[in-house]
Order: sequence, then structure tokens, then C-alpha cells
Amino acid sequence: MSQTSISSQDSSIVHPNAKLVAFSVGQLTLAVRIGQVDKVVNLPTVYGSGLKPVGLAQVDEHDITVIDLQRRLFGITAESMPTPYLILLHTRSGEGIGIPVSDTPMLIEVPTNLIRSLPASYRRADTLEIASHIAIISEAEQTRTLFLLDVEQLSSSIQIH
Repeated sequence: MSQTSISSQDSSIVHPNAKLVAFSVGQLTLAVRIGQVDKVVNLPTVYGSGLKPVGLAQVDEHDITVIDLQRRLFGITAESMPTPYLILLHTRSGEGIGIPVSDTPMLIEVPTNLIRSLPASYRRADTLEIASHIAIISEAEQTRTLFLLDVEQLSSSIQIH
């Protein structure tokens, strides 16, 4: 794992990098920690009533709850957006969750000192209650904002929405 060193006058502080899988949903860039990702597969058939942004898919003989974040966050239905990939995640209890995405997810490393907790008041008030942290990264001449998903909150939010 690569590390970034920041030297001060008296000592050297080492900030390890967090390995994240980043993907776009609408205008947002979301990410999850690599340890929560099982794999990325082509999007299988998703079954459901169509009334909620949640469905069910079978991947490798496992039933996966599929959460359409495009629809949940922005009200955009899957028919209007291509979603050729499914990011397979797992909760602490081992439950499988899938997030459909239209572009290939990226593996990125972010210095841990750039990752900040989102205030609880923001999480309660915004549709991004499923995000727990934020990282603002400067790349070349532009800035990218990553919202790190709280997979446990994402899983528990299924009953709410």
C-alpha cells in the first residue's frame, strides 16, 4: 500500500491511503471501501414490483438486494439510464447488496487525512443520509468530491424509502 508522508518541523507523520471503489450516480461521485466490495458483474435481470427503487437479482446462486441509487436519489428510472454493471457489496452481517452503475467503477486511493465525517445534521436532512464521509480531492486543475457510502445505513434505509 502506498503512503503519503507529510513532514513537519519536529516529526514525520504518515497518512496511509484508503482504497475505494468510486462510481458515478447522476452528478455525484460515490465510493465504498474496497473491503466491502465482493466484485463487479454485468447487470443481471432485476425483479421487483417497480414501485420502489429496490429489486432482487440472482448472482452466482445468491439472492442480492439491488438498490437503484439513480432512482432513489434523483427519481430517474432505470429505463432512462443504461446500467450495465452491478457493484456487489456485503454488510457486516453478510447480506448481499447490489448497486447498478452505468460506467465502470474506478479503484482509487485517497489519503485518509482527506476523508472527513459528514455532520449528523446533514445526514438527517439530505437525501444523502446514506453517505457517512466526504473527501474533496484536487486533481490537476479540477476538484472532485467523493461521498463515501455507509453500507449499513444503505441496507437499513431500504425499509424507510
